[in-house]
Amino acid sequence: MNPNVIKTDPVLSTYYADLHIHIGRTGYGDAVKISGSRDLTFVGIAKEAAERKGIDLIGIIDAHSPVVQRDIIEALDSGEMTEIDGGGIGYKGTVILLGTELEVREPGRKEFHLLAYFRTLKEMESFTDYLSRYMKNVNLSSQRVYVPAMELQREIISRGGIFVPAHIFTPHKGIYGSTAHRMEEVLDLSLISAVELGLSSDTEMAGYISELDRYPFLTNSDAHSLAKIGREYNELAMAEASFDEFKLALQSQAGRRIEANYGLNPRLGKYHRTYCALCSSILDEEQISEERCPYCGRDTKLIHGVLDRILSISDRETPLVSDHRPPYHYQVPLEFIPGLGKVKLRMLIEAFGSEMAILHRVSEVDLASIVGNELAGLIVRARNGELGLSAGGGGTYGRVSL
Repeated sequence: MNPNVIKTDPVLSTYYADLHIHIGRTGYGDAVKISGSRDLTFVGIAKEAAERKGIDLIGIIDAHSPVVQRDIIEALDSGEMTEIDGGGIGYKGTVILLGTELEVREPGRKEFHLLAYFRTLKEMESFTDYLSRYMKNVNLSSQRVYVPAMELQREIISRGGIFVPAHIFTPHKGIYGSTAHRMEEVLDLSLISAVELGLSSDTEMAGYISELDRYPFLTNSDAHSLAKIGREYNELAMAEASFDEFKLALQSQAGRRIEANYGLNPRLGKYHRTYCALCSSILDEEQISEERCPYCGRDTKLIHGVLDRILSISDRETPLVSDHRPPYHYQVPLEFIPGLGKVKLRMLIEAFGSEMAILHRVSEVDLASIVGNELAGLIVRARNGELGLSAGGGGTYGRVSL
C-alpha cells in the first residue's frame, strides 16, 4: 500500500490491536526491559499474538534497541517474517508495528513516558541513530532521552512516525499523573496522534479534561509477560493490518476508525485509588478529599490514585463523552477469572483457536461443552463486564469478587 494513496472504498474488516508490548530479552539473552519476562522475545511475542491470543496488530515498543533490531533482521533474513507493503512486519496472520517507549523530563517537572511508532525498520534505525546521541544506554527499554519533549516530537513526526503519550494518568510516569495539569505545558498538541489511557482509567474518566476532546484514545496492555498480552486492546476497522491503515484509523479517514476500546474496569487497575504505603490501606470513594490517611494519620506516604488525580486537575464538573467516541467495553481478562487455570484455558484455546475467539465469538453453550456451565457463565459475565470488583491501588491490582 502506497501511504500517499488512500483507497476510499475498501472492504473493511475488524482487527484487534494491542500496541504496547515490551521486550524482556533478545534471542541471545540480552536484557532489554529489566522487569520484563525472559520469554518476551521479538519472535516469542509474535508467536503468542498470532497463535494463542488472536491479536492481529501488535506494537512492540522496544524496537529502537540495536540488539532487538538484530533479532528483527535475523527473522527477516530467514524468511520467518516479512516487511509488508503497508508498513510493519508480518508473521502468519499478525502484523508487528515497530515502536519505542521513551522517558523525557522537562526542567522543574517530573518525568513522563511517550510512545512512538515507525513505518519501516529503516526509519526506526534512523531514529535509533538519533537517540544514541542523547541516551545513556540505547539498548534498554523506557530510558531517559536528554532532549526537550517538543524536539523529540519533531524528530518522530519528521520520520513519518506516530506520537502517543503513554499511560497518561498513572502516577508512575504518566504525563497527567506526575508531570503537568495540561499536556500543552510540555508538548506541541498539534503533533500528538492519540493518547494511551492506561490500565486505571477509561473514556469517561478522561472526559473530565477538555484538552483531550480532540484525540483518539488507545487501550493497550503494557505487557511485561506473554500472559498479559491482550489484557487491554483496541478493535479497529481497517482494510488490512498495517502501519498505514492504523494511521488512517487514528485519523478516522476513508472509513477507517477505532470501533471500540476494550479494557479493565478501572477498579481493577493497580493505580486506580489513592493508597497509603505505610499502612497498606486503599482510600475509598468517600475519602477522595483526604490529605492524610484516615487509618494511620500520615500524609507522607500517600500514593495518589488515577481517579483522585483526574478529579483534582479536571476542568469539568462532570465528564463529557462526545457521540463520536467509540464505546469503551469493560472486559476482565481470562487470567483474572477465578477457577480458569492454565489447563482449562489451554483446553479452550485448543478447541476455539485463540483468546479473542473465546472472548468475542464463542457461545456460552460451546464454552460449557469444554469447561462446564459455571466457568462458561463466568467467562460470559466477564465478556459483558458483569463481574463484581474490588478496587486496586498503590501498585496492587484490584480483584474479581464473585
